[in-house]
Order: sequence, then structure tokens, then C-alpha cells
Amino acid sequence: MSDKVIKSEAEWRRLLTPEQYHVTREQGTERAYTGITWNNHEKGIYRCICCGNDLYSSDTKYESGTGWPSFWEPVAPENVTLRPDNGLFTKRTEVVCSRCGAHLGHVFDDGPQPTGLRYCMNSAAMQFVKTP
Repeated sequence: MSDKVIKSEAEWRRLLTPEQYHVTREQGTERAYTGITWNNHEKGIYRCICCGNDLYSSDTKYESGTGWPSFWEPVAPENVTLRPDNGLFTKRTEVVCSRCGAHLGHVFDDGPQPTGLRYCMNSAAMQFVKTP
């Protein structure tokens, strides 16, 4: 899935729930321990709720203790884009979908090996697709 997905804000509002819209289009954050996939332990792929881009595999998901789904690497580096986020009086790195620009969450350098990274994602930004 390499074609960019571009929609108007009105189109996004029609396609997404209010929470999904707030998280993905307004850089929002769902409350910890409330997202549908934060405690999911099934095998599968986590896809962008906006465009279906494959983002993360259950094989790289781990329990970070933060209350959000956490992964140590994306399915493919080119499927996500990292950009500086200097809001909220702190320096962070925002993670967005490379295909549609949806805000997914943030990445931190306090994750497990082999990468040492913690991709802390919002459940509202992703759709889980179970694999056999």
C-alpha cells in the first residue's frame, strides 16, 4: 500500500468515530487502559484505522505497563513516519501513518531489545486483524 490517501476533514469525520477522528486527525490521545487493543494478546496485524496500512505485528507487541498498545518495531519502517513533537512542554517523537498522515502515537527510547524502542500507540488509531 504505497499510494497516498488524501481526504478532506469532512470526509474523515464521516468515516471515523469521534474518538478515532480526535486521535488520528487532531493528534489526540485516548486515556490509558481504555483502548480496545491495549490488552490484546491474539496473533495478528494492527492496521491504520484511516487507510488500512499495515503498521505493527502482534509478534512485536509487548507489555509496557503504560496502558497503551506498545511495540518494539513497525511491520516496515517505511509504513510509519517519525516527526518531532515539541508540544506539552516536552520533546517527543510523533509517529504517523506514512500513507494517510494519521497520528498514531509516539515512540520512546525506553523499550525492550532488540530495538530499545517503545512505539506507544493509540488503539483508536488502529484496527486489529486476527491471523490464523
